[in-house]
Amino acid sequence: MAENEQINVTVENTEETVAPKGKRNFKGKNDRKERAPRKEASDLDKKVVCVRRVTKVVKGGRTLRFSALVVVGDKKGKVGLGIGKSKDVSSAIEKATTIARRNMRLIPIVDGSIPHETVGKFSATNILLLPAPEGTGVIAGGSARAVIELAGIRNIVTKKHGSSNKINVVKATMEGLLSLKTKEEIARRRGKNVEEI
Repeated sequence: MAENEQINVTVENTEETVAPKGKRNFKGKNDRKERAPRKEASDLDKKVVCVRRVTKVVKGGRTLRFSALVVVGDKKGKVGLGIGKSKDVSSAIEKATTIARRNMRLIPIVDGSIPHETVGKFSATNILLLPAPEGTGVIAGGSARAVIELAGIRNIVTKKHGSSNKINVVKATMEGLLSLKTKEEIARRRGKNVEEI
């Protein structure tokens, strides 16, 4: 009798642990935790440089889309740019902003300006970047100004040569800013002190 009682008890326990019919033990699509929407970084500013209407010719006709160029920066030396395409403007800007955040790079800034003069080149666009003393301000065109201001540079003089395509100008400005190097960085590469250079 005692053995039978034990068997009954074990059977009852196993019945309790088995999931009732119709319900699954593994997590299905509906059981997944919903992700909270990604919060926008409050310390980042963004500027929409241009939104263009682009068409793609396919067998059935032309498909219309929008291309957005967005520059993102924290005004403390970090800046990035992104291009996004979509069927509507808002999602194109959203895509471009995400790409720009992912591609953020650090720019060396010395006393609110750049450490030395440089030339940024991209495609048919050349842009000359010159350091300027305090009080000069940002002397630059619209597309280049977006990158420079969001990088946190307060005093600079720029001159564009060649193509005035906004995408090319922004990319040339980024190339120029990324080619900058501080005295400390050059000294470290050469294995010397700053005073020796």
